[in-house]
Amino acid sequence: MLARVWSASLVGIDALKVGVEVDVSGGLPAITIVGLPDTAVQESRERVKAALKNSGFAFPVRKIIINLAPADLRKEGPYFDLPISVGILAASEQIDAHLLGDYLFLGELSLDGSLRPVAGVLPIAAAAQSLGITGLVVPADNAQEAAVVKNLAVYGFKHLSDVADFLCQPQNHQPVTFQPAPNIERSPVSCLDLKDVKGQTHARRALEIAAAGGHNLIFVGPPGSGKTMLAKRLPGILPPLSFSEALEVSQIHSVAGLLKNRGSLIQDRPFRSPHHSASGPSLVGGGSFPRPGEISLSHHGILFLDELTEFKRNVLEFLRQPLEDGYVSISRTRQSVTFPAQFTLIASTNPCPCGYFGDPIQACTCSPRQREQYWAKLSGPLMDRIDLQVAVNRLKPEEMTRQGTGEDSKTIRERVKLARDRAQNRFKEDKSVSCNAQMQTIHLRNFCQLDEGSRNLLEGAIRKLGLSARAMDRILKVSRTIADLAEDEILKSYHVAEAIQYRTIDRMQ
Repeated sequence: MLARVWSASLVGIDALKVGVEVDVSGGLPAITIVGLPDTAVQESRERVKAALKNSGFAFPVRKIIINLAPADLRKEGPYFDLPISVGILAASEQIDAHLLGDYLFLGELSLDGSLRPVAGVLPIAAAAQSLGITGLVVPADNAQEAAVVKNLAVYGFKHLSDVADFLCQPQNHQPVTFQPAPNIERSPVSCLDLKDVKGQTHARRALEIAAAGGHNLIFVGPPGSGKTMLAKRLPGILPPLSFSEALEVSQIHSVAGLLKNRGSLIQDRPFRSPHHSASGPSLVGGGSFPRPGEISLSHHGILFLDELTEFKRNVLEFLRQPLEDGYVSISRTRQSVTFPAQFTLIASTNPCPCGYFGDPIQACTCSPRQREQYWAKLSGPLMDRIDLQVAVNRLKPEEMTRQGTGEDSKTIRERVKLARDRAQNRFKEDKSVSCNAQMQTIHLRNFCQLDEGSRNLLEGAIRKLGLSARAMDRILKVSRTIADLAEDEILKSYHVAEAIQYRTIDRMQ
């Protein structure tokens, strides 16, 4: 007998439909799996055999051939345990097979027949809904995660015998109803408040501009000046994720196996802070069969690189193209995938190896040659892509001893949200742009027109600082954000002047 069961395989964050064909025929007892299975799929033979026996089903002592189609697509992971089991039961006529063409099956089997959760169910559920699949059969622990997708019947089961009962008597089972997880805890970083920051008015203003326009930002200052403290408070002033953004972020985390609250979308914008010993593939993603890296896990959120100059230069160069394109393409011999990577880069660094260059109190002990080598780790093209370069100075004694009196994050977040709404309304005809940092040349030409005074000011800055054309575009984008925060539709000279002053490193060099 021949049976066909539908399942799916992940390529990047995209899911492809896979047909699991099971043929039970005469011959010496053996199980053969074809269709480019990896080791985890090959090992499913033993898991499936034990699970069927321990669940009370008869395992056919015959020749069993299992084909995973399409045959040229690499299949990996434990997703296929459940569809293979269902296929064997259908081919050996132990269950009714009339529903198999309407449902997609996913799940890992324990030896006792219980179903274990798998990663990547959310993007597979989204793909199943778009492919016209009637429903999805998954482990009970994945059911709420899959139920996030609308107009898709999701059935969650704890044991293989429950799946068999569903196929034989579907009227006795009801699809899972989506129930958002109550009282989801916010991430610790999202709960930090800017009112705790003492002084640093200039840096706080830069944070607000970065949040309103999605601009990349670097803080430069001596140890203990508050660079990391400021950066970790940026998520608290960012607007919440829209539904489409939350779905996209949740899909990436689902593929990476990092979706902690199954049954709900990620509510907070991601904040990723890899150690400076991180490798290039860990940042951009990689592996023989590529998985998302830190920049993709930061999609629609923040990638914070503390002590930027401690990262290896070749690792930082991996960021140049994703910062410009908003995605990363990873090519391997066996597979090529594209991951979204539309993130805001926030970085901090000391001005020199000892950390005290330019400090009014403690003298710098570094030679000019040491400082030159220190900054040589940051290439010009990379710094061009950082819109806001802000000096964070040591706090004065009276600022350190007094209680903080600055605005709280909630107040600033309201202004940021209004500025972002103004920008999104401007770009409503172009869905590929959601904030000012993503503007292209045509948008700069239409929305960043300069008057004579602003043009002269910008030309003078380009001559004096030796700015590139890319750096000039970044200044115009920041100017547009400053105007949005001020509720001005037309760029004025003081908007451009403020944007120019955020090129601290250009002025240092």
